[in-house]
Amino acid sequence: MMTLKVNGREHQVDADPDTPLLYVLREDIKLNAAKFGCGLGQCGACTVIVDGKAVLSCVTPMILLEGKQVTTLEGLGTASEPAPIQRAFMEEQAAQCGYCIAGIMMRAQALLQRNSRPTNEQISSELEPHLCRCGTHMRILRAVRRAARLMDSADASSTADGRAR
Repeated sequence: MMTLKVNGREHQVDADPDTPLLYVLREDIKLNAAKFGCGLGQCGACTVIVDGKAVLSCVTPMILLEGKQVTTLEGLGTASEPAPIQRAFMEEQAAQCGYCIAGIMMRAQALLQRNSRPTNEQISSELEPHLCRCGTHMRILRAVRRAARLMDSADASSTADGRAR
């Protein structure tokens, strides 16, 4: 039995320590945003954030996650209150089929947490591991830039309201 922290909650998981995180997220914890794409860490559909870093969950064994915080797309926001990254992707209509978008959003979220004002080149470089066949690349870039602005304005309003960042 292993304790896994996902989206701020602890889950007791009875899985082999070498089991990829993706399988535990989908089968044991019932979180389905991270997708199985290639199973080789080459497409990015399974990307989640572990302690602030984008991680390919299909090739990350459970044993490496003891004491770490895992965040999935479900942990960012809800349908009624989407996180800035989710809102930006909806507003820019950055998804076509939607299969790869959760992974792209998670990698973009990790980038924006480290760099609140990335250049187009930095965004493109960060998202390079992701394969998207729909051709919405320009909308994805716009969505990441919009999310950065939304996050900046949320930070500014929190500071203006006197709340700590």
